[in-house]
Amino acid sequence: MSQTATTPRVREYETIYILRPDVTRDGQERVATRMSEVLGREKGQLTSIENWGRRPLAYPVKKKKRGVYVCLKYLGGGGLVSELERNLGVLDDVVKFQTIQLRDDVEAGTVSVNPEDVKFEAVDPPQPGEDEGERIEQILGFERSPERSRSDDDAYGDDAYADDDDAPHSMNPQAAAAAAAAAAAAAATAAAKEPVAPAAPAAPVATETEK
Repeated sequence: MSQTATTPRVREYETIYILRPDVTRDGQERVATRMSEVLGREKGQLTSIENWGRRPLAYPVKKKKRGVYVCLKYLGGGGLVSELERNLGVLDDVVKFQTIQLRDDVEAGTVSVNPEDVKFEAVDPPQPGEDEGERIEQILGFERSPERSRSDDDAYGDDAYADDDDAPHSMNPQAAAAAAAAAAAAAATAAAKEPVAPAAPAAPVATETEK
């Protein structure tokens, strides 16, 4: 009997599932273990598992802007994908998942697996604010959060520091231009009212915009 007749033919799949951004290390391990158990029951073969860490979502899911991405690659056939996704659908820590077929008609015996590729590594829980997609600059107060309303500031807000070299550089370009225009108009009005001969020179108007 030929080797071709005795070697099982399978398909190669890739499943990416996304966990809640605040999932614990234990929670990540539980999901990964569950996936390994399903693959074992369904006669599948895990070829790699990668934890891509906490990344932005394409759009908010349950008011969360980030999630922990995990990528599985495996061999199998029949109802393996359906059973894998059924289990993902009942796990509370999983918010989204998607499966694609990478290859068809693969000889399972010809695929070698590196033991290091099938070891799961969890990531640490997020720092305060990280699960909402804030950058470290926002968390430390160096940059205005996108959700913060301009109405929280006074007429010029942070842009009042336009002439101050020591001020935080978080000026909005449109607000800076409006402030510069207003200052120029005020200087022109004041200059028109001054006597022509001994008038002191007007202070220069700041024109530098935010980098």
